[in-house]
Amino acid sequence: MDYAALWFWIVTACFAIYFFLEGFDFGVDLLRPFLARNERERKALINTIGPFWDGNEVWVILAAGAIFATFPLWYGALLTGLYPLFTLILLALIGRGVAFEFRAQVDHRHWRVFWDVTSFIGSFIPAFAWGLIMAALVQGLPIGQAGVYQGTLTSYITPFTLFGGLTTTLLFMLHGATFLLLRLDTQSGLHARARSAALFWGAFATVAVLGFVYLGYVREELFRSFGLSNWVLPALAALTLAGIWLSLRLKRDGLSFAMSSLTIVFSVVTVFLGLFPKVLPSTLGAAYDLTIRNAASQPYTLYLMTIVGGIFLPLIIGYQAWNYYVFRHRIAVDEPKINQEIISHGTD
Repeated sequence: MDYAALWFWIVTACFAIYFFLEGFDFGVDLLRPFLARNERERKALINTIGPFWDGNEVWVILAAGAIFATFPLWYGALLTGLYPLFTLILLALIGRGVAFEFRAQVDHRHWRVFWDVTSFIGSFIPAFAWGLIMAALVQGLPIGQAGVYQGTLTSYITPFTLFGGLTTTLLFMLHGATFLLLRLDTQSGLHARARSAALFWGAFATVAVLGFVYLGYVREELFRSFGLSNWVLPALAALTLAGIWLSLRLKRDGLSFAMSSLTIVFSVVTVFLGLFPKVLPSTLGAAYDLTIRNAASQPYTLYLMTIVGGIFLPLIIGYQAWNYYVFRHRIAVDEPKINQEIISHGTD
């Protein structure tokens, strides 16, 4: 495998890890209005993702940085064509981070509601937009000579890309619910409601994923270049998706989360496998497709990036693994820390 192909799969891995990690904290935030019935429960849900959400965002920065350094033509065409979406995602993530910090500092109910709404919107926009972007990658963009984008602000918005946004939103809600089964005290009412939410939203997510695969196959010919061996990944994604329902019925919380995680990872890898060796198809003609060959940086740049990645990627993975290990305990609604904050704010 040469350096260009290696970095294509490293970018794929960064996106797969990002959607796996950030997917559940988007999902928890989207589920919060439906699951929490009082301030204690809202605080408990926030605390389940409190130590992790900002660290999870490292992976999208890594993915963007890797594309910028190793595939500059891809980076330029993608960000130019989808500029409104990336701007919305950035603003939403800023608002979400501010909401987490400010919500903990206010003691007025109306301000907490304001920051809860901000946090919900800040999770919904990227959850939807990332699905739209993944679908746009499959669909292709109007890229002309030298990777110049020739479309409009809304050229990429089609029923297929909108369905992609709906699919990731529902899938992240399912993933968030299975994460809560691991993080919440099993004796709490929240835990039981999280299981019900996983079953409820899981049904919609399953229909959405099957619909996206069908549209990708019929409309966009996503699997056109697949050989027999390449069907292993989408088949595994389908099996793990079915495994979520079975593990929920058996009340195997760890297995449920593992199945939803693998469904996301296999789905992301399937999308990039369908692209390979292209990185961005052109809707103006195959002659303008960006591939790992014509979009890659110079060999020396790829070589340097491989050394840098070989040093820092293990450090980032190690740090995050340690963080998850330290904060592995379950969250109880009546934890002293939550009670103290409720008492100090004077409300429930």
